[in-house]
Amino acid sequence: MSQVLVLDPVECSGCRTCEIACSLHHNNECNPEKARIRVIKYESRGVFTPVTCIHCETALCENVCPMRALQKNPTTGTVELNEEICIGCKLCIYVCPLAAPHFDADRNVVVKCDLCDGDPQCVKLCTTKALQYVSVNRLPILLKRKGANKLMEFQTLMTTERSK
Repeated sequence: MSQVLVLDPVECSGCRTCEIACSLHHNNECNPEKARIRVIKYESRGVFTPVTCIHCETALCENVCPMRALQKNPTTGTVELNEEICIGCKLCIYVCPLAAPHFDADRNVVVKCDLCDGDPQCVKLCTTKALQYVSVNRLPILLKRKGANKLMEFQTLMTTERSK
């Protein structure tokens, strides 16, 4: 996979615009329940976390599907769902470590992120940059930069505390 979707809960404001963008793109309606991405709120911590398919290298959903409706695309590396042969058994939802696929009861099939064919709409409308679609080669640099920023924030906090 040449690009990956990066989800950063620290930056997520909980606006849920990503859900609206996704449902509008895929279903032509503004309905978060139809989105392939979900924003989960952790009340006790006051944190929002965007959750969607991360197209695992070893996709458990692909291995468990009795109809082989989920297949890894060898060119893009994305785990693609063929809704026409999905029987709605939901096994992929149960085995996914993120519970990223969702069941569409109106159509009796599972739906999951398809990265909008390489142009994720959720990323385009995420104003806080909690969602980014980046090159796999750039990912380590992005993660190291985030780690360095956290370290600097911590050091600043410790320095401020000591001077009190």
